[in-house]
Amino acid sequence: MAKKPKWVVEKEQAKRAAAAETVWLFGLHAVRDALLNPKREKLRLILTPNARDKLADALEQAGIEPEVQDPRRFKAPIDPGSVHQGAALEVKPLNWGRLEDVAISGEGALRLVLLDRVSDPHNVGAILRSAEVLGAQAVIGTRHHAAPETGALAKTASGALERQPYLRERNLADTIIALQGMGYLVLGLDGEAEQTIEQAIEGRRDAPIALVLGAEGPGLRPKTKDTVDALVRIDFAGGFGSLNVSNAAAIALYAARG
Repeated sequence: MAKKPKWVVEKEQAKRAAAAETVWLFGLHAVRDALLNPKREKLRLILTPNARDKLADALEQAGIEPEVQDPRRFKAPIDPGSVHQGAALEVKPLNWGRLEDVAISGEGALRLVLLDRVSDPHNVGAILRSAEVLGAQAVIGTRHHAAPETGALAKTASGALERQPYLRERNLADTIIALQGMGYLVLGLDGEAEQTIEQAIEGRRDAPIALVLGAEGPGLRPKTKDTVDALVRIDFAGGFGSLNVSNAAAIALYAARG
């Protein structure tokens, strides 16, 4: 029998690892929303008696039996410094489906947020909250150098992780090109850009628009800048560099609303 090429073996190993991957969510809000999400595969739930009482309605709806532990001996495998509020839930990562389907779903003006190496889970969690509130179809990161689903991300997202599609694609430039092929106007945020978001979308607010944000400090990578349709800045007084990326995402989505 012929030996499999190395790349085939590595691909199979990655697929098996992804299938075995689980995430521990923590905190009353994040756990409650996950319990109430029928799309979320739930594996193991650990609660203190107090948390069990507070989550009674969600437990009944989810139909899952928790392991009840003394708060002084809470044994969930999460960071000891996590503010878990006596609730921890092991789950499978959500599968939001294909980019092609998510990007064209929804009604009204379609909006996406793309993240270029934004790896801080607290920033991504906050961006998910803003994306949900401001009606974005999805937040899209990359498989590497981007924040995966974690308990910290879910807690910061305050429930939005269960409702707001969060996709992680292999290559950001290829994703941008694919979106352009679907009719998206793709705008990269850059503090040195000559035009504002409002100027770039004047007369095109009904068009699908994707906003690309880079990590604080390095910003967008050169390849990303070369691939987007235009570079834009947020129109406000002061330096763009002083604005947190999650705040920038919220302001950019508001500026680009349909």
